[in-house]
Amino acid sequence: MAATLPRRRFTGGDLNGVLGLVVDNLSILAFLATALVGIFGVPADIVFRRMFPGTALGVLLGNLAYTWMARRLAHRTGRHDVTAMPLGLDAPTSIGMALLVLGPAFAAYRQAGMDALSAGEATWRLGMASLVVMGMLKFVLSFAGAWVQRSVPRAGLLGSIAGIALVLMGFLPLVEIMRVPVVGFAGLGVVLYALVAKRRLPFGLPGVLGAFFVGVLLYYGLGPIGWLGSGYHAPAAWQWRIGFPWPTLGFVDGFSATVPYLPLILPFGLLMVVGGINVTESARAAGDDYPTRDILLVEALATLVAGICGGVAQTTPYIGQPAYKAMGARTGYTLVTGLVIGLGGVLGYLSNLVELLPVAVLAPILVFVSIGITTQAFEATPLRYAGAVVFSFFPAIARMLAIKLGDPSIVDPAHFAALYADDSHGVSAMAVIAILGNGFIITSMVWASFVVAMIDGHVRKAAGIVALGGVLTLFGIIHSVDPVGTVYLPWMLDVGQRGLVWQFVAAYGALAVVLAGLSLSSRRE
Repeated sequence: MAATLPRRRFTGGDLNGVLGLVVDNLSILAFLATALVGIFGVPADIVFRRMFPGTALGVLLGNLAYTWMARRLAHRTGRHDVTAMPLGLDAPTSIGMALLVLGPAFAAYRQAGMDALSAGEATWRLGMASLVVMGMLKFVLSFAGAWVQRSVPRAGLLGSIAGIALVLMGFLPLVEIMRVPVVGFAGLGVVLYALVAKRRLPFGLPGVLGAFFVGVLLYYGLGPIGWLGSGYHAPAAWQWRIGFPWPTLGFVDGFSATVPYLPLILPFGLLMVVGGINVTESARAAGDDYPTRDILLVEALATLVAGICGGVAQTTPYIGQPAYKAMGARTGYTLVTGLVIGLGGVLGYLSNLVELLPVAVLAPILVFVSIGITTQAFEATPLRYAGAVVFSFFPAIARMLAIKLGDPSIVDPAHFAALYADDSHGVSAMAVIAILGNGFIITSMVWASFVVAMIDGHVRKAAGIVALGGVLTLFGIIHSVDPVGTVYLPWMLDVGQRGLVWQFVAAYGALAVVLAGLSLSSRRE
Protein backbone atom coordinates (compact mmCIF):
# COMPACT_ATOMS: atom_id res chain seq x y z
CA MET A 1 0.00 0.00 0.00
CA ALA A 2 2.81 2.41 0.91
CA ALA A 3 4.43 1.95 -2.49
CA THR A 4 1.30 3.27 -4.27
CA LEU A 5 1.12 6.54 -2.30
CA PRO A 6 1.83 9.68 -4.35
CA ARG A 7 5.40 10.81 -3.93
CA ARG A 8 6.01 14.40 -2.81
CA ARG A 9 9.08 15.83 -4.51
CA PHE A 10 9.51 18.67 -1.98
CA THR A 11 8.44 18.55 1.67
CA GLY A 12 8.59 20.85 4.67
CA GLY A 13 11.63 18.90 5.80
CA ASP A 14 13.26 19.65 2.45
CA LEU A 15 12.81 23.37 3.15
CA ASN A 16 14.71 22.96 6.43
CA GLY A 17 17.38 21.03 4.57
CA VAL A 18 17.74 23.74 1.93
CA LEU A 19 18.22 26.41 4.61
CA GLY A 20 20.91 24.39 6.35
CA LEU A 21 22.78 23.21 3.24
CA VAL A 22 22.66 26.58 1.44
CA VAL A 23 23.89 28.43 4.54
CA ASP A 24 26.74 25.92 4.98
CA ASN A 25 27.94 26.44 1.42
CA LEU A 26 27.36 30.18 1.51
CA SER A 27 29.41 30.58 4.69
CA ILE A 28 32.35 28.69 3.17
CA LEU A 29 32.20 30.74 -0.04
CA ALA A 30 32.03 33.91 2.04
CA PHE A 31 35.10 32.98 4.05
CA LEU A 32 36.95 31.98 0.88
CA ALA A 33 36.18 35.38 -0.66
CA THR A 34 36.92 37.29 2.55
CA ALA A 35 40.29 35.59 2.99
CA LEU A 36 41.37 36.05 -0.63
CA VAL A 37 40.00 39.55 -1.22
CA GLY A 38 40.09 41.02 2.27
CA ILE A 39 43.23 39.46 3.74
CA PHE A 40 45.47 38.84 0.73
CA GLY A 41 44.14 41.45 -1.71
CA VAL A 42 43.24 39.18 -4.63
CA PRO A 43 41.17 41.23 -7.15
CA ALA A 44 37.47 40.69 -6.44
CA ASP A 45 36.61 40.06 -10.10
CA ILE A 46 39.08 37.13 -10.21
CA VAL A 47 37.40 35.56 -7.18
CA PHE A 48 33.78 36.23 -8.12
CA ARG A 49 33.88 35.86 -11.92
CA ARG A 50 36.55 33.16 -12.27
CA MET A 51 36.74 31.09 -9.07
CA PHE A 52 33.12 31.16 -7.88
CA PRO A 53 31.32 29.87 -11.02
CA GLY A 54 33.41 26.70 -11.36
CA THR A 55 33.39 26.09 -7.62
CA ALA A 56 29.59 26.41 -7.52
CA LEU A 57 29.29 24.13 -10.58
CA GLY A 58 30.86 21.31 -8.57
CA VAL A 59 28.18 21.74 -5.88
CA LEU A 60 25.44 21.73 -8.55
CA LEU A 61 26.65 18.60 -10.34
CA GLY A 62 27.29 16.64 -7.14
CA ASN A 63 23.89 17.43 -5.67
CA LEU A 64 22.10 16.60 -8.92
CA ALA A 65 23.84 13.21 -8.99
CA TYR A 66 23.07 12.50 -5.32
CA THR A 67 19.41 13.49 -5.90
CA TRP A 68 19.21 11.03 -8.77
CA MET A 69 20.84 8.29 -6.67
CA ALA A 70 18.35 8.87 -3.85
CA ARG A 71 15.34 8.74 -6.17
CA ARG A 72 16.66 5.58 -7.79
CA LEU A 73 17.03 4.02 -4.33
CA ALA A 74 13.49 5.11 -3.40
CA HIS A 75 12.09 3.61 -6.62
CA ARG A 76 13.98 0.35 -6.15
CA THR A 77 12.92 -0.12 -2.51
CA GLY A 78 9.43 1.36 -2.74
CA ARG A 79 10.23 3.73 0.16
CA HIS A 80 9.25 7.40 0.33
CA ASP A 81 11.50 8.28 3.26
CA VAL A 82 14.84 8.03 1.44
CA THR A 83 17.06 11.04 2.14
CA ALA A 84 19.63 12.14 -0.40
CA MET A 85 23.26 12.42 0.60
CA PRO A 86 24.04 16.12 1.15
CA LEU A 87 26.99 17.51 -0.78
CA GLY A 88 28.76 20.83 -0.45
CA LEU A 89 32.09 22.57 -0.18
CA ASP A 90 34.40 21.04 2.38
CA ALA A 91 35.06 23.57 5.14
CA PRO A 92 38.52 22.53 6.42
CA THR A 93 40.15 22.08 3.02
CA SER A 94 38.42 25.11 1.44
CA ILE A 95 39.70 27.30 4.26
CA GLY A 96 43.06 25.55 4.03
CA MET A 97 43.22 26.28 0.29
CA ALA A 98 42.53 29.97 0.95
CA LEU A 99 44.92 30.44 3.86
CA LEU A 100 47.70 27.99 2.99
CA VAL A 101 47.79 27.76 -0.82
CA LEU A 102 45.97 30.47 -2.78
CA GLY A 103 46.59 33.44 -0.50
CA PRO A 104 50.32 32.79 0.08
CA ALA A 105 50.78 32.04 -3.65
CA PHE A 106 49.20 35.38 -4.57
CA ALA A 107 51.46 37.16 -2.08
CA ALA A 108 54.51 35.40 -3.56
CA TYR A 109 53.52 36.38 -7.10
CA ARG A 110 53.15 40.00 -6.00
CA GLN A 111 56.53 39.95 -4.26
CA ALA A 112 58.03 38.58 -7.49
CA GLY A 113 56.91 41.76 -9.26
CA MET A 114 53.57 40.78 -10.84
CA ASP A 115 50.76 43.30 -10.89
CA ALA A 116 47.61 42.38 -8.94
CA LEU A 117 45.64 41.23 -11.99
CA SER A 118 48.41 38.98 -13.35
CA ALA A 119 49.07 37.56 -9.88
CA GLY A 120 45.35 36.88 -9.48
CA GLU A 121 45.22 35.05 -12.82
CA ALA A 122 48.23 32.92 -11.84
CA THR A 123 46.64 32.16 -8.46
CA TRP A 124 43.42 31.13 -10.19
CA ARG A 125 45.29 28.74 -12.49
CA LEU A 126 47.08 27.28 -9.45
CA GLY A 127 43.72 26.77 -7.73
CA MET A 128 42.28 25.03 -10.79
CA ALA A 129 45.30 22.74 -11.09
CA SER A 130 45.15 21.94 -7.38
CA LEU A 131 41.51 20.93 -7.70
CA VAL A 132 42.24 18.76 -10.74
CA VAL A 133 45.05 17.03 -8.83
CA MET A 134 42.71 16.37 -5.88
CA GLY A 135 39.96 15.17 -8.22
CA MET A 136 42.29 12.70 -9.98
CA LEU A 137 43.59 11.41 -6.64
CA LYS A 138 40.07 10.94 -5.31
CA PHE A 139 38.99 9.21 -8.52
CA VAL A 140 41.81 6.66 -8.22
CA LEU A 141 41.35 6.17 -4.48
CA SER A 142 37.58 5.76 -4.81
CA PHE A 143 38.35 2.23 -6.02
CA ALA A 144 40.62 1.60 -3.03
CA GLY A 145 38.82 3.46 -0.27
CA ALA A 146 38.76 0.52 2.12
CA TRP A 147 42.53 0.04 1.74
CA VAL A 148 43.16 3.70 2.53
CA GLN A 149 40.99 3.46 5.62
CA ARG A 150 42.87 0.37 6.82
CA SER A 151 46.33 1.79 6.11
CA VAL A 152 46.11 5.05 8.07
CA PRO A 153 44.92 4.87 11.69
CA ARG A 154 41.78 6.84 12.44
CA ALA A 155 43.71 8.82 15.05
CA GLY A 156 46.09 9.96 12.30
CA LEU A 157 43.35 10.93 9.86
CA LEU A 158 41.09 12.64 12.37
CA GLY A 159 43.96 14.12 14.35
CA SER A 160 45.43 15.80 11.29
CA ILE A 161 42.11 17.31 10.25
CA ALA A 162 41.36 18.30 13.86
CA GLY A 163 44.67 20.13 13.99
CA ILE A 164 43.59 22.17 10.97
CA ALA A 165 40.21 22.75 12.58
CA LEU A 166 41.55 23.82 15.95
CA VAL A 167 44.12 26.40 14.89
CA LEU A 168 43.16 27.43 11.34
CA MET A 169 39.35 27.10 11.45
CA GLY A 170 39.04 27.90 15.14
CA PHE A 171 41.74 30.21 16.42
CA LEU A 172 42.26 32.38 13.32
CA PRO A 173 38.50 33.06 12.92
CA LEU A 174 38.34 33.74 16.68
CA VAL A 175 40.87 36.52 16.12
CA GLU A 176 38.55 37.96 13.45
CA ILE A 177 35.61 37.72 15.86
CA MET A 178 37.40 39.77 18.47
CA ARG A 179 38.33 42.45 15.96
CA VAL A 180 34.63 43.42 15.93
CA PRO A 181 33.78 41.91 19.32
CA VAL A 182 30.29 43.39 19.78
CA VAL A 183 29.10 41.58 16.67
CA GLY A 184 31.26 38.47 16.65
CA PHE A 185 31.08 37.49 20.32
CA ALA A 186 27.30 37.80 20.41
CA GLY A 187 26.99 35.61 17.32
CA LEU A 188 29.41 33.10 18.80
CA GLY A 189 27.29 32.96 21.95
CA VAL A 190 24.19 32.11 19.90
CA VAL A 191 26.10 29.36 18.07
CA LEU A 192 27.33 27.86 21.35
CA TYR A 193 23.82 28.11 22.86
CA ALA A 194 22.05 26.43 19.95
CA LEU A 195 24.62 24.02 18.56
CA VAL A 196 26.95 23.13 21.43
CA ALA A 197 24.57 23.41 24.41
CA LYS A 198 21.76 22.19 22.09
CA ARG A 199 19.19 24.66 23.45
CA ARG A 200 16.16 25.64 21.38
CA LEU A 201 16.08 29.12 19.86
CA PRO A 202 12.80 31.10 19.73
CA PHE A 203 10.41 29.99 16.97
CA GLY A 204 12.55 26.89 16.41
CA LEU A 205 15.06 28.95 14.44
CA PRO A 206 18.08 26.92 13.23
CA GLY A 207 21.25 27.79 15.16
CA VAL A 208 23.25 28.94 12.13
CA LEU A 209 20.40 31.14 10.91
CA GLY A 210 19.90 32.56 14.40
CA ALA A 211 23.57 33.50 14.68
CA PHE A 212 23.38 35.16 11.27
CA PHE A 213 20.34 37.21 12.30
CA VAL A 214 21.94 38.39 15.53
CA GLY A 215 25.24 39.23 13.83
CA VAL A 216 23.64 41.05 10.90
CA LEU A 217 21.29 43.05 13.14
CA LEU A 218 24.15 44.18 15.37
CA TYR A 219 26.47 44.91 12.46
CA TYR A 220 24.03 46.92 10.37
CA GLY A 221 22.25 48.37 13.42
CA LEU A 222 25.29 49.65 15.31
CA GLY A 223 27.76 50.15 12.46
CA PRO A 224 26.10 53.08 10.67
CA ILE A 225 25.82 55.08 13.93
CA GLY A 226 29.52 54.65 14.65
CA TRP A 227 29.34 52.19 17.54
CA LEU A 228 31.60 49.67 15.79
CA GLY A 229 34.29 52.18 14.88
CA SER A 230 36.47 51.20 11.94
CA GLY A 231 35.11 47.63 12.10
CA TYR A 232 32.08 48.66 10.04
CA HIS A 233 32.15 48.96 6.28
CA ALA A 234 29.05 49.90 4.30
CA PRO A 235 27.99 47.18 1.84
CA ALA A 236 28.95 47.58 -1.80
CA ALA A 237 26.30 48.27 -4.41
CA TRP A 238 24.59 45.23 -5.93
CA GLN A 239 26.39 43.94 -9.02
CA TRP A 240 25.46 41.22 -11.47
CA ARG A 241 28.86 39.55 -11.76
CA ILE A 242 27.89 37.02 -14.42
CA GLY A 243 30.49 34.37 -15.11
CA PHE A 244 30.04 31.10 -16.99
CA PRO A 245 32.07 28.07 -15.87
CA TRP A 246 33.33 27.13 -19.32
CA PRO A 247 35.89 24.33 -19.48
CA THR A 248 39.40 25.69 -19.91
CA LEU A 249 42.92 24.36 -20.15
CA GLY A 250 44.19 27.04 -17.79
CA PHE A 251 44.76 24.38 -15.17
CA VAL A 252 47.52 22.89 -17.35
CA ASP A 253 49.56 26.06 -16.89
CA GLY A 254 49.05 25.80 -13.15
CA PHE A 255 50.36 22.25 -12.72
CA SER A 256 53.99 23.28 -12.25
CA ALA A 257 52.95 25.77 -9.56
CA THR A 258 51.27 23.01 -7.52
CA VAL A 259 54.56 21.21 -6.77
CA PRO A 260 55.46 23.22 -3.62
CA TYR A 261 51.93 22.71 -2.31
CA LEU A 262 51.56 18.95 -2.95
CA PRO A 263 52.22 18.10 0.73
CA LEU A 264 48.98 20.03 1.43
CA ILE A 265 46.96 19.24 -1.68
CA LEU A 266 47.35 15.45 -1.66
CA PRO A 267 46.31 14.97 2.00
CA PHE A 268 43.30 17.22 1.33
CA GLY A 269 42.13 14.76 -1.32
CA LEU A 270 42.97 11.72 0.82
CA LEU A 271 40.94 13.04 3.74
CA MET A 272 37.87 13.44 1.54
CA VAL A 273 38.06 9.80 0.42
CA VAL A 274 38.13 8.56 4.01
CA GLY A 275 35.45 11.07 4.95
CA GLY A 276 33.27 9.82 2.10
CA ILE A 277 33.58 6.27 3.38
CA ASN A 278 32.59 7.37 6.87
CA VAL A 279 29.55 9.39 5.79
CA THR A 280 28.32 6.55 3.58
CA GLU A 281 28.47 4.23 6.59
CA SER A 282 26.64 6.87 8.61
CA ALA A 283 23.85 7.07 5.99
CA ARG A 284 23.66 3.28 5.85
CA ALA A 285 23.20 3.17 9.63
CA ALA A 286 20.37 5.70 9.26
CA GLY A 287 18.60 3.38 6.79
CA ASP A 288 19.74 4.60 3.35
CA ASP A 289 22.13 2.11 1.75
CA TYR A 290 24.19 3.86 -0.91
CA PRO A 291 27.10 2.09 -2.68
CA THR A 292 30.30 3.54 -1.21
CA ARG A 293 32.14 3.51 -4.52
CA ASP A 294 29.33 5.44 -6.25
CA ILE A 295 29.30 8.11 -3.53
CA LEU A 296 33.08 8.52 -3.83
CA LEU A 297 33.07 8.53 -7.64
CA VAL A 298 30.39 11.20 -7.87
CA GLU A 299 32.28 13.41 -5.45
CA ALA A 300 35.59 12.86 -7.27
CA LEU A 301 34.08 13.68 -10.67
CA ALA A 302 32.33 16.77 -9.30
CA THR A 303 35.68 18.01 -7.97
CA LEU A 304 37.46 17.20 -11.23
CA VAL A 305 34.88 18.96 -13.42
CA ALA A 306 34.83 21.96 -11.08
CA GLY A 307 38.61 22.28 -11.41
CA ILE A 308 38.53 22.07 -15.21
CA CYS A 309 35.82 24.76 -15.25
CA GLY A 310 37.65 27.20 -12.96
CA GLY A 311 36.80 26.04 -9.44
CA VAL A 312 39.28 26.25 -6.57
CA ALA A 313 37.52 24.48 -3.64
CA GLN A 314 36.62 20.80 -3.47
CA THR A 315 33.24 19.28 -2.70
CA THR A 316 32.50 16.52 -0.23
CA PRO A 317 29.49 14.49 0.97
CA TYR A 318 28.49 15.97 4.32
CA ILE A 319 28.52 13.98 7.54
CA GLY A 320 25.02 15.24 8.47
CA GLN A 321 22.85 12.92 6.34
CA PRO A 322 21.15 11.34 9.40
CA ALA A 323 20.47 14.84 10.76
CA TYR A 324 18.83 15.92 7.50
CA LYS A 325 16.83 12.69 7.54
CA ALA A 326 15.67 13.40 11.11
CA MET A 327 14.44 16.88 10.12
CA GLY A 328 12.30 15.32 7.36
CA ALA A 329 14.41 16.17 4.31
CA ARG A 330 14.09 13.73 1.41
CA THR A 331 15.37 14.33 -2.14
CA GLY A 332 14.13 17.82 -2.92
CA TYR A 333 16.58 19.67 -0.69
CA THR A 334 19.71 18.56 -2.55
CA LEU A 335 18.13 19.42 -5.90
CA VAL A 336 17.14 22.93 -4.80
CA THR A 337 20.46 23.55 -3.01
CA GLY A 338 22.41 22.55 -6.11
CA LEU A 339 20.34 24.93 -8.26
CA VAL A 340 20.59 27.84 -5.80
CA ILE A 341 24.37 27.53 -5.42
CA GLY A 342 25.09 26.60 -9.04
CA LEU A 343 22.98 29.38 -10.58
CA GLY A 344 24.29 31.81 -7.95
CA GLY A 345 27.82 31.21 -9.13
CA VAL A 346 26.83 31.87 -12.75
CA LEU A 347 24.52 34.86 -12.23
CA GLY A 348 26.72 36.40 -9.56
CA TYR A 349 24.21 36.82 -6.76
CA LEU A 350 26.38 34.66 -4.48
CA SER A 351 29.06 37.34 -4.56
CA ASN A 352 26.57 39.97 -3.40
CA LEU A 353 25.34 37.75 -0.59
CA VAL A 354 28.83 37.04 0.70
CA GLU A 355 29.70 40.75 0.58
CA LEU A 356 26.73 41.46 2.84
CA LEU A 357 28.08 39.04 5.46
CA PRO A 358 31.20 40.39 7.20
CA VAL A 359 33.77 38.02 8.69
CA ALA A 360 32.59 38.82 12.23
CA VAL A 361 29.18 37.39 11.30
CA LEU A 362 30.53 34.29 9.56
CA ALA A 363 33.44 33.44 11.84
CA PRO A 364 31.30 32.08 14.73
CA ILE A 365 30.04 29.33 12.41
CA LEU A 366 33.61 28.35 11.61
CA VAL A 367 34.50 28.25 15.30
CA PHE A 368 31.61 25.85 15.87
CA VAL A 369 32.77 23.65 12.96
CA SER A 370 36.23 23.71 14.54
CA ILE A 371 34.83 22.57 17.89
CA GLY A 372 32.80 19.82 16.23
CA ILE A 373 35.67 18.42 14.19
CA THR A 374 38.10 18.51 17.11
CA THR A 375 35.56 16.86 19.41
CA GLN A 376 34.87 14.17 16.82
CA ALA A 377 38.58 13.32 16.67
CA PHE A 378 38.39 12.26 20.31
CA GLU A 379 34.90 10.71 20.23
CA ALA A 380 35.53 8.59 17.12
CA THR A 381 38.84 7.15 18.33
CA PRO A 382 39.33 4.87 21.34
CA LEU A 383 40.32 6.71 24.50
CA ARG A 384 43.72 5.00 24.61
CA TYR A 385 44.69 6.87 21.41
CA ALA A 386 43.90 10.32 22.81
CA GLY A 387 47.59 11.04 23.35
CA ALA A 388 48.30 10.28 19.68
CA VAL A 389 45.55 12.67 18.60
CA VAL A 390 46.90 15.47 20.81
CA PHE A 391 50.46 14.84 19.60
CA SER A 392 49.28 15.26 16.01
CA PHE A 393 48.11 18.82 16.74
CA PHE A 394 51.60 20.28 17.20
CA PRO A 395 52.58 20.54 13.50
CA ALA A 396 49.34 22.44 12.81
CA ILE A 397 50.14 24.87 15.64
CA ALA A 398 53.58 25.40 14.11
CA ARG A 399 51.97 26.07 10.73
CA MET A 400 49.64 28.68 12.24
CA LEU A 401 52.61 30.44 13.87
CA ALA A 402 54.56 30.29 10.59
CA ILE A 403 51.64 31.90 8.73
CA LYS A 404 51.56 34.82 11.16
CA LEU A 405 55.33 35.22 11.50
CA GLY A 406 55.73 35.04 7.72
CA ASP A 407 53.24 37.89 7.22
CA PRO A 408 55.32 40.92 6.08
CA SER A 409 52.92 43.25 7.91
CA ILE A 410 53.86 41.53 11.21
CA VAL A 411 57.55 40.61 10.74
CA ASP A 412 59.73 42.43 8.23
CA PRO A 413 60.98 39.90 5.60
CA ALA A 414 64.61 40.88 6.13
CA HIS A 415 64.27 40.39 9.89
CA PHE A 416 62.50 37.06 9.30
CA ALA A 417 65.36 35.87 7.07
CA ALA A 418 67.96 36.91 9.66
CA LEU A 419 66.14 35.08 12.46
CA TYR A 420 65.67 32.01 10.25
CA ALA A 421 69.38 31.80 9.40
CA ASP A 422 70.65 32.40 12.96
CA ASP A 423 72.34 29.10 13.92
CA SER A 424 74.40 30.40 16.84
CA HIS A 425 72.59 28.11 19.28
CA GLY A 426 71.50 25.19 17.12
CA VAL A 427 68.59 25.43 14.70
CA SER A 428 66.89 28.79 15.23
CA ALA A 429 63.42 28.93 16.75
CA MET A 430 62.11 30.65 13.60
CA ALA A 431 63.50 27.86 11.42
CA VAL A 432 62.05 25.17 13.69
CA ILE A 433 58.59 26.74 13.54
CA ALA A 434 58.66 27.03 9.75
CA ILE A 435 60.17 23.57 9.15
CA LEU A 436 57.83 21.85 11.58
CA GLY A 437 54.84 23.55 9.96
CA ASN A 438 55.78 22.71 6.36
CA GLY A 439 53.87 19.62 5.22
CA PHE A 440 52.07 19.62 8.57
CA ILE A 441 49.12 17.43 7.49
CA ILE A 442 51.33 14.52 6.46
CA THR A 443 53.55 15.14 9.50
CA SER A 444 50.49 14.86 11.74
CA MET A 445 49.53 11.56 10.11
CA VAL A 446 53.05 10.16 10.54
CA TRP A 447 53.33 11.28 14.14
CA ALA A 448 49.92 9.98 15.19
CA SER A 449 50.43 6.72 13.31
CA PHE A 450 53.71 5.79 14.99
CA VAL A 451 52.32 6.67 18.42
CA VAL A 452 49.25 4.50 17.74
CA ALA A 453 51.54 1.65 16.69
CA MET A 454 53.50 1.96 19.95
CA ILE A 455 50.29 2.05 22.01
CA ASP A 456 49.17 -1.16 20.30
CA GLY A 457 52.53 -2.76 21.07
CA HIS A 458 53.68 -2.82 17.43
CA VAL A 459 57.02 -1.15 18.11
CA ARG A 460 58.72 -2.51 14.97
CA LYS A 461 55.88 -1.07 12.89
CA ALA A 462 56.35 2.25 14.69
CA ALA A 463 60.04 2.19 13.74
CA GLY A 464 59.09 1.63 10.11
CA ILE A 465 56.65 4.57 10.15
CA VAL A 466 59.33 6.82 11.65
CA ALA A 467 61.80 5.67 8.98
CA LEU A 468 59.20 6.57 6.34
CA GLY A 469 58.99 10.00 7.95
CA GLY A 470 62.74 10.35 7.46
CA VAL A 471 62.42 9.55 3.75
CA LEU A 472 59.64 12.12 3.37
CA THR A 473 61.79 14.66 5.22
CA LEU A 474 64.72 14.05 2.87
CA PHE A 475 62.75 15.42 -0.09
CA GLY A 476 60.88 18.18 1.75
CA ILE A 477 57.50 16.48 1.55
CA ILE A 478 57.44 17.11 5.28
CA HIS A 479 59.75 19.49 7.15
CA SER A 480 60.81 21.36 4.03
CA VAL A 481 63.73 23.64 4.92
CA ASP A 482 62.52 26.16 2.36
CA PRO A 483 60.39 28.69 4.30
CA VAL A 484 57.83 28.56 1.47
CA GLY A 485 57.56 24.77 1.87
CA THR A 486 58.69 23.57 -1.55
CA VAL A 487 59.74 19.97 -2.19
CA TYR A 488 63.22 19.36 -3.61
CA LEU A 489 66.07 17.01 -4.38
CA PRO A 490 68.39 17.44 -1.36
CA TRP A 491 71.61 17.42 -3.39
CA MET A 492 70.34 20.46 -5.31
CA LEU A 493 70.22 22.62 -2.16
CA ASP A 494 72.94 24.94 -0.93
CA VAL A 495 75.26 23.86 1.89
CA GLY A 496 73.31 25.58 4.67
CA GLN A 497 69.97 24.10 3.62
CA ARG A 498 71.48 20.63 3.17
CA GLY A 499 72.77 20.84 6.74
CA LEU A 500 69.27 21.51 8.03
CA VAL A 501 67.83 18.67 5.96
CA TRP A 502 70.34 16.14 7.29
CA GLN A 503 69.71 17.17 10.91
CA PHE A 504 66.00 16.46 10.60
CA VAL A 505 66.51 13.28 8.58
CA ALA A 506 69.02 12.10 11.18
CA ALA A 507 66.50 12.84 13.93
CA TYR A 508 64.02 10.46 12.33
CA GLY A 509 66.76 7.93 11.69
CA ALA A 510 67.93 8.00 15.30
CA LEU A 511 64.38 7.51 16.59
CA ALA A 512 63.78 4.66 14.15
CA VAL A 513 66.94 2.89 15.40
CA VAL A 514 65.94 3.40 19.03
CA LEU A 515 62.46 2.00 18.38
CA ALA A 516 63.90 -0.95 16.47
CA GLY A 517 66.09 -1.72 19.47
CA LEU A 518 63.14 -1.40 21.83
CA SER A 519 61.14 -3.78 19.65
CA LEU A 520 63.85 -6.43 20.10
CA SER A 521 63.87 -5.83 23.83
CA SER A 522 60.08 -6.11 24.08
CA ARG A 523 60.12 -9.36 22.09
CA ARG A 524 62.63 -10.90 24.49
CA GLU A 525 60.46 -9.88 27.44
